Amino acid sequence: MGDLGTYIPIVLALTLSQDLNLGTTLIFTGIYNIITGAIYGVPMPVQPMKSIAAVAISSPDFGVPEIMAAGICTGGALMVLGVTGLMQLIYKLIPLSVVRGIQLSQGLAFALTAVKYVRKAQNFSKPKSDLGGREWAGLDGLILAISCACFIVIVNGAGETEEESAEEQGNCESGENRFLKRVRKVISSLPSAFLVFTLGLVLGFIRKPKMVHEIKFGPSPIEIVKISRRAWKTGFLKGTIPQLPLSLLNSVIAVCKLSSDLFPGRKEFTAGSVSVTVGAMNLVGCWFGAMPCCHGAGGLAGQYRFGGRSGSCVAILGLVKLGLGLVLGGSLVVILREFPVGVLGVLLLFAGIELAIAARDMRSKEDAFVMLVVCSVSLVGSGAAVGFLCGVVVHLLLKLRKLAA
Repeated sequence: MGDLGTYIPIVLALTLSQDLNLGTTLIFTGIYNIITGAIYGVPMPVQPMKSIAAVAISSPDFGVPEIMAAGICTGGALMVLGVTGLMQLIYKLIPLSVVRGIQLSQGLAFALTAVKYVRKAQNFSKPKSDLGGREWAGLDGLILAISCACFIVIVNGAGETEEESAEEQGNCESGENRFLKRVRKVISSLPSAFLVFTLGLVLGFIRKPKMVHEIKFGPSPIEIVKISRRAWKTGFLKGTIPQLPLSLLNSVIAVCKLSSDLFPGRKEFTAGSVSVTVGAMNLVGCWFGAMPCCHGAGGLAGQYRFGGRSGSCVAILGLVKLGLGLVLGGSLVVILREFPVGVLGVLLLFAGIELAIAARDMRSKEDAFVMLVVCSVSLVGSGAAVGFLCGVVVHLLLKLRKLAA
């Protein structure tokens, strides 16, 4: 459940603002989780395409047909790049420092959004509305969010690996007794993300007990979305064009780089295969009203941060999504609407920090310089595509400078 901090707010916002079919989305994304977990063997996330979601939430005329058209076009482009081998070529040519800049900017963006979720009251159907500061007390107050954050730090520490934890224990073995080491081992084995998410569900029912009567059992009807010529045009221009660079960089290239960092020694999957799976997900699911999906470096970092080490964890998550989609369907939105937003913010905060930490391997000042240029440009609102272009230009200028020296 390490990537639910990004999944739930976007899905909930699209459901409330554009009447997205939540039941269908859960069914398809659940199937995607199961398949990709089995294929890749790592906790490969399935997340909403964020640029398309942002356009849909902010534009009333960008409805479900336009969303699905944008997803199909983006998926088709990624499928072509993956099948032809062009994606693997792009992956090899892009400098690591540029990729790290994208990861750093995305991680910091997640973390900043998470802090906003914690500090400010939110209305996901109107994300730009200012509802004022969050109260300290209450079932969605600051004290609750801070307590959840402290609990995660106690359980997971700084997100160190098992090898690092063993080394630390070895270094201080003489100063600790067996009882304290046993207690620490038990604490570190707790599934913190699952416990925090379960707490949020319980508090949601406490906040609105009458929601039980609003829940209807059974799957939502799955129908083929009718996409007009105008919807194809609008979806491509407003959705696909801004989404495609982000999918190339964060959903394919950054995911492959981060996976090799987090899981050294395992068989690496190619950028082409990741591009094909992202394309296939959208070329199938979007015709039936499932939200456009992709993989994401932030989601992978979040899964890893909360203990995910294999494809089985996302496969289990997929089974849960599939079960909820079949049993509760679209009525699940009633429950998610009451979920404490501050708790979601805490999960998103740690996922963002884990993604940003991946940039710590930039040892030379030159690589760090390029990385920070990419991060700075991406964060100020220009977007990942502009940051990527600036980073490539700076990288080439530095290489030319070396040749001329």
